[in-house]
Amino acid sequence: MPRPLPTLTPLPLQRRREPFDHRDWLFELKLDGFRALAYVERGKGTLVSRNGNTFKRFAPLAAEIAVALRGVSNAILDGEVVCLGGDGRPLFNALLYRRSEPCFVAFDCLWLDGRDLRRLPLIERKRVLRRIVPRRRPCLQFLPHLHRRGVDLFTEVVQRDLEGIVAKLRQPSYDLVGGTSPWVKIKNREYSQAVGRHAQFDGFQGEKRLARRA
Repeated sequence: MPRPLPTLTPLPLQRRREPFDHRDWLFELKLDGFRALAYVERGKGTLVSRNGNTFKRFAPLAAEIAVALRGVSNAILDGEVVCLGGDGRPLFNALLYRRSEPCFVAFDCLWLDGRDLRRLPLIERKRVLRRIVPRRRPCLQFLPHLHRRGVDLFTEVVQRDLEGIVAKLRQPSYDLVGGTSPWVKIKNREYSQAVGRHAQFDGFQGEKRLARRA
């Protein structure tokens, strides 16, 4: 019988100003949404913020994730809750103001069928994740990555007006390395959707608290 799911804390992101290339790193898009861990157990799903709070507003999405992973006994996935436009770009205001249906874009698998995967190298955890995420379920998607080429990805991010990129060491486990996270975010300082964001939360105190968990 699978072990019960533990309560986990998402791995934090360190900051870096400039993109880089390196053979020991892989690079992903930084998605503009709410960071969450998706817990699936006994056919039920829950989305939990990085501060450990259940995202009750995303309960229908959590239920859809559980259905999408119906061949899995239990799992914990790390990812981002986002609303995607027709061109695939995350639309933060659509997510914040509930203007369209959200989805969960997964980029790591921490637990699967009673097995703790956090000690595996990242690249192996991603292979597991790619295997279990269905390819035709809009509610649950796999976030692709590039090896070595962080500068090229960041250049495209700026051209497409996206939030930034995340660089991750290929081999470390899901843990701090010498007290430092092996995941680094490089933000696009020209990202248009970030303009005036703090001001737009005025008067939406409940949403503001929610946004702080992103």
